[in-house]
Amino acid sequence: MADFKIVVADPESGMTYQREADGQDANRFLGREIGDEVEGSAVGLDGYTLELTGGSDDTGRPMRENVPGSDLKELLMTGGVGYEPSRDGERKRVTVRGRQVSEATAQINTHVLDADEDLPDALEDT
Repeated sequence: MADFKIVVADPESGMTYQREADGQDANRFLGREIGDEVEGSAVGLDGYTLELTGGSDDTGRPMRENVPGSDLKELLMTGGVGYEPSRDGERKRVTVRGRQVSEATAQINTHVLDADEDLPDALEDT
């Protein structure tokens, strides 16, 4: 059974909040891809719509939007998610995960698209 840490970013305030999802709530995320929308009730935020923006596995490998599936892939990268070059023209082969959420995913990053009320108020109730 999958369990995830869900990081919810609030673009209104610039704050982030961590939530846990396990069991049936975690199953709502399985098979979803970066850019998909999920109902916030999966993490106790009823009336919210969340958009998946990324994530990582248990070893810290980031998910990349341009890699299909959920498997590991080695890419020769010049920058972006998972690699920041120290000088111009530098490239490096980096292992990353695909854009699909799977059992191997440990953390899912999201941000709020639509909300019924302010996020801090909703988090106090749960």
